[in-house]
Amino acid sequence: MKLILAVIQPPKLEPLREALDRLGVTRMTICDSQGYARQRGRSAMYRGHEYKTHLLRKVTLEIVVNDDFLERTVDAIVEVARTGPEGTIGDGKIFVLPMDDVVDISNAGHGPQAVN
Repeated sequence: MKLILAVIQPPKLEPLREALDRLGVTRMTICDSQGYARQRGRSAMYRGHEYKTHLLRKVTLEIVVNDDFLERTVDAIVEVARTGPEGTIGDGKIFVLPMDDVVDISNAGHGPQAVN
């Protein structure tokens, strides 16, 4: 079992959710997040004054998958979240972490069966 943390641009959320649904990945947690990386924020004007926004809005998806779903899930995220054929700075990141155990609270099931 693996935990996938995918940090993506907000406009990519709905197309990504649809792509994952087609794969059979239907359970995930979606969180609004803010990030600071190579983009270094951006400048904006408000009432004639320029100000710098250091944290940019992102969306973080938390997805637990069994090992046999890992590669196709990551591939789908890359395909949908990438901007253009080469991608651009700010498209996001995917982190894959090992999971020792999962417990389904409703029936106390453990392990890979609890992910389904």
